[in-house]
Amino acid sequence: MVAIPVTRSISIDSEELQESFTRAGGPGGQHVNTTDSAVLLRFDVGACPTLPDAVKNRLAVLAGSRLTREGVLVLRSEGARSQLLNRQEVRERLLDMIREATIVPKRRRPTKPSKAAKTRRMEGKTKRGTVKSLRGRVTD
Repeated sequence: MVAIPVTRSISIDSEELQESFTRAGGPGGQHVNTTDSAVLLRFDVGACPTLPDAVKNRLAVLAGSRLTREGVLVLRSEGARSQLLNRQEVRERLLDMIREATIVPKRRRPTKPSKAAKTRRMEGKTKRGTVKSLRGRVTD
């Protein structure tokens, strides 16, 4: 039971991660056809006791279609030929997603354009309309 640090206050128990290994697709030699180098990582977001509810909700939004109906986040890595490198890569992607979910987005404060900005906009429109009206046929 090893704790994986995510942030200063959040860590994940390594037993919460379920890894399975399959054969990776794509090109390769005869060795690729016999080794299970692709990694499929499953992490139950809803059952994780160390993640706050707000982080779980933001993580669900970030995960998108990679989150199952049961609330399990599924990540796959098959980029490297080595199973060890694929395991490290998929774990780092999970930790990056959780770190990104810990960031609280700033609330947008609605603003209005100032009176001077409205005036400048209208003057610009008037000038542009004048330029356009001077184009075309010349009448006497």
